[in-house]
Amino acid sequence: MRVDKELSKGSHELILLKLLSRRDMYGYQLIQEMTILSENAFSMSQGSLYPFLHALEEKKLIESYSITENGRERRYYHLTAAGNSALVEKEGQWAR
Repeated sequence: MRVDKELSKGSHELILLKLLSRRDMYGYQLIQEMTILSENAFSMSQGSLYPFLHALEEKKLIESYSITENGRERRYYHLTAAGNSALVEKEGQWAR
């Protein structure tokens, strides 16, 4: 099932914040989780994801940090307290 493109675009920030409220994740992991948990209703390309993540960082809703695993550096994203507050607000808006 595909979701209307406008609904999907307006939902990405909420979805990303919700996923990061569960645990820290790196970019590809976020894409995979979004696709799996929504049963393919919502998905993003890497080219779409990273501008969203950078915008969330600029708003101080998430923070990033790097970890080297198996000789490969990965950038993980973490929900901040401000991000958690924004998530609660967005969930309330979504419920209405």
